[in-house]
Amino acid sequence: MIAIDEKVPHPKLDHRQLATRYDALAKVTGRAKYAAEFPVENAAYAYIVQANIPSGAVASIDQSVAAKAAGVYSIITPFNAPKLTVPGNVNILQDTNVFFSGQPIAVVVARSLPEAEQAARLLRIEYKEQPAKLGFNARLKDARAPKRGSEGSHRGDPAAALAKATAVIDQTYSTPIQNHNPMEPHATIASWDGDNLNVYDATQGISGVQGSLARAFSIPQGNVHVQCPYVGGGFGTKGNVWSHTILAAMAAKVAQRPVKLVLGREQMFGPVGSRPNTSQHIKLAASSDGKLLLQQHDSTCYTSLISDWIESAAAATPLLYDSEALIATHNVVDLNLGMGTWMRAPGEATGSVGLEIALDELAEKLNIDPIQLRLINYAEKDPRQGLPWSSKHLRECYTQAAERFGWSKRTAKPGQQREGNKLIGYGMATANYGAGRRPSSAVVRFLPNGRVFVGVGTQDIGTGTYTILAQTAADTLFMDPTLVDVQLGDTTLPRSGGSGGSTTAASVCPGVYDAAIQAKLKLAQLAVADAQSPLHGATAEDLETKDGKLYLKSDPAKSEPITALLARNGSTPVEATATSEMPKDRDSFSSHSWGAIFAEVAVDADTNMVEVRRMVGTYDIGTLINRTTGLNQLTGGVVWGISMALHEETLIDATYGRTINENLAEYHVPVNADVHEIDVTALNIPDYRFNPLGARGIGEIGITGAAAAIANAIYNATGKRVRDLPITLDKIMNA
Repeated sequence: MIAIDEKVPHPKLDHRQLATRYDALAKVTGRAKYAAEFPVENAAYAYIVQANIPSGAVASIDQSVAAKAAGVYSIITPFNAPKLTVPGNVNILQDTNVFFSGQPIAVVVARSLPEAEQAARLLRIEYKEQPAKLGFNARLKDARAPKRGSEGSHRGDPAAALAKATAVIDQTYSTPIQNHNPMEPHATIASWDGDNLNVYDATQGISGVQGSLARAFSIPQGNVHVQCPYVGGGFGTKGNVWSHTILAAMAAKVAQRPVKLVLGREQMFGPVGSRPNTSQHIKLAASSDGKLLLQQHDSTCYTSLISDWIESAAAATPLLYDSEALIATHNVVDLNLGMGTWMRAPGEATGSVGLEIALDELAEKLNIDPIQLRLINYAEKDPRQGLPWSSKHLRECYTQAAERFGWSKRTAKPGQQREGNKLIGYGMATANYGAGRRPSSAVVRFLPNGRVFVGVGTQDIGTGTYTILAQTAADTLFMDPTLVDVQLGDTTLPRSGGSGGSTTAASVCPGVYDAAIQAKLKLAQLAVADAQSPLHGATAEDLETKDGKLYLKSDPAKSEPITALLARNGSTPVEATATSEMPKDRDSFSSHSWGAIFAEVAVDADTNMVEVRRMVGTYDIGTLINRTTGLNQLTGGVVWGISMALHEETLIDATYGRTINENLAEYHVPVNADVHEIDVTALNIPDYRFNPLGARGIGEIGITGAAAAIANAIYNATGKRVRDLPITLDKIMNA
């Protein structure tokens, strides 16, 4: 196992990109199997029964009628469930407490899903109800510091900075609860063979699932085999191990047969997390030349009674812009709702709404162009500890995106640009997301048939991980990427991190690169030691691979096919497993990705309906490993920004605490008619200090700033400032 030298950049390779996504054919032909689709003999079907009160306890569950229903194998309740080691903040029937409406309180296992659902309806459940904590705004006065992560950020003398200010913005901005709705709902198939547990799970982290199940059932981690070759979207909700995964394994143990458990669409609201709402009080104070003297960002979100979970909306404020003084805090309001969790760009997506709209308001008050205001306060180094950036080209993002968008045509005074009955507005915002990576292991294997195998114990959640890993191996070995076979989604493969926090590409690609270099070295050593090889007697370091051949760098005519070399040596594959480690000097710099996003809207002067006509963004994300998958990710993030600005909102019943719009008919997301021109580009400037491939994460930055840019454009069009998302026509009308 070798570690990458972080000082050495990735060599200039061929960059032979795949013409199509690696997994495209498997997906369009149906060969790609998702968690619920694997054929399992003698499988039963499980259905989760959910509480219909928000607070209290289950007093009793009469299952006498349900147990006799057709096809029923078993019914598991808090009164008969096997005792497990609870691996986290999940509800797995270990007690009778009810903390939110929709909480799992029983599991019915039957021959078919309709039979399980019918038996569930026959259960007679009695509760001991308790007064529920519901209604976020009414309970803001009860906000408290979270039990973890409550230290906040502070610099300078806020009072002194405020006293010097020429212009002050002091407003509150709010975002609603939002729910992930990937096309593939959560799903698990679990089966036992003695003390060995086999699981197919729709997850963003197979290793996390493996560890949680091992702890829950008190078995060695090696006894748990988790597979997840394809994921139909995750966006954060599949980053946790939720109740259904453990309950599926519990049900399989009780029923003594494989069990398939798939959540219905309505069960995606509550039991598997959501993005908490936020109330963000922001105060910005500046001198007449636009220099920020004070930034204050106090964010409050709801948290479940199960566990504190913070939507860290103020977390990015301390690093985005330079200022003399700063205060950033987080508080929570306890509510009887399901847990909050990661949702695409957690914290940054919501926090950029408040901060970037507030900056637009400050720019207007100072009569300074919004881009110029951001440049005046450009952070040349991380303001938090004064560390240098590993790489930052945000200025270029502003310049390129503004030119492509046509920002110079913007009229600063609102309501001045009109096309017939349409009020036209331009808005912009900064995009930002942290750059992270984790240690990642990979195996690369030269096969006797001339192909190369790449195996990594991570998963492709739809972002294109298969594609970029095939490409990374092909680039490193100078070969056709269509000759690379990639296997993911299996815990028997070398361990890697979860797919979240925009860390996958930055973590797994260096691991594959490292393993490919080591495998190539082993291949060269085999040739050097082989008396029949034309390369016999050379040094391994003097050999290179290209197009299926091993050759002498100083004399390329001296070469031989890799297949011939392996055939003479028993047709045994040559492989290497390696781990990309974290950089040794990682505490000496700060790494983030950057972008500038611009929006053009048309607002109907009579109906106040908003049409987002154009979105233009330029991003500094380091090396763009694959243009197609990378720009697709950025585009998807921008679409989500449109959704956040105008559509998405989870509505909670104030009495019963249940989601009112728990389906895709009433939980509004953009459709094709809502999305018009999206123009995204990446600077493609490598960040070799961050990792040897120069690549940073790309999955989440696209959503950041996009909603604020749209809100700012709506104000530019109408002169009406809406600070409460989503921006619906009634809010514009009443602004």
